[in-house]
Amino acid sequence: MLKEYNSQSKKQFQIMDNEGVVKLSKHMPVISDNELVKAYEEMLFARTVDTMIVSYQRQGRIFTYPPNNGQEAISGALGTIIEEKDWLVPAFRELGAWLAKGAHLKEIFLYFMGYEIGTSFKDAKNFMPIAVPIASQLQHAVGIAYAQMYQEKDGLVYAIVGDGGTSQGDFHEALNFAGVWKAPVVFIVQNNQFAISVPFKTQTASDGIAIKAEAYGMPGIQVDGNDYFAMLKTLQEAEKYVSSGKGPILIEAVTYRRGAHTTSDDPSKYRSQEEEDSWAEKDPLKRLKAHLISKGLFDEKKEEKLIKQYKQEIDRIFIEAENQEPYKLEDVFKYQYAEMPDDLKDQMARHEKFLNWKGGQK
Repeated sequence: MLKEYNSQSKKQFQIMDNEGVVKLSKHMPVISDNELVKAYEEMLFARTVDTMIVSYQRQGRIFTYPPNNGQEAISGALGTIIEEKDWLVPAFRELGAWLAKGAHLKEIFLYFMGYEIGTSFKDAKNFMPIAVPIASQLQHAVGIAYAQMYQEKDGLVYAIVGDGGTSQGDFHEALNFAGVWKAPVVFIVQNNQFAISVPFKTQTASDGIAIKAEAYGMPGIQVDGNDYFAMLKTLQEAEKYVSSGKGPILIEAVTYRRGAHTTSDDPSKYRSQEEEDSWAEKDPLKRLKAHLISKGLFDEKKEEKLIKQYKQEIDRIFIEAENQEPYKLEDVFKYQYAEMPDDLKDQMARHEKFLNWKGGQK
């Protein structure tokens, strides 16, 4: 499959159409009906969480948040295949994969509330912190992969970045070193068509992102990132390839960010309603649900019941996070050095004075 859909073939790998009908049965991934239903339910849970976080943010109960709506098949497929021994090196729009790797929802809420402890993910093994600086995590991923090789450990490294990250030098440096070292990295580019407000057509003159793999001596493949089956099959084949010691691989998952870049963004300023409506027809949950219903594995009543249960549980956990004890002021400053230098002591004292003044104004 990787050879048939190599980056130079200029063919996008797709198994399921927009109506949930399988059009390429010969490449269907190995997955049981129970696993498939579970995958859909986890994607549905991630979307419900995502929708509710945006609502919390609009209520002023949480800080800036990057919505995942429209990109769930990528994280969903990754969540299906990733193992405890594997490393997850994320960007900031992979909610479903974070949960699958073992992050607790309360930790995620705390992180977006400004608590640094939220990104510790205490029960998630081999999980790097959420990376907001664009593409900086990719070099970390290659370093981890090289260490895995050096120490003769099993496990792959799954590194994720957006299409905008491919314009950063870090992306090219990471792919170059991974190719030279044959590091066990699966690079996943979530090409959601916009790097904040910059459309993909002004991001690169290349014919897509997958073709960039050729320059670094690794296979590349462009996949319909809204097709759960295509994503899962690609990741299964990538796992076989990379685990065999052949080196890294680059996956371009073509998707669409249906929401804003973050809750501070207004996408209506740079894209049309017609474009959004067109991509809504390719929605990953809509397509997979249609497939499940056609197979008698799911129905609308079950979904309504699940969403109701999900909302109650999400709200309970969010309120629990809201009642977390206040973030200690000294924790903002004291962990940067073994011993806090005078300038940070001065900053902490001045900020404490400001907070006391602010509190007295109420």
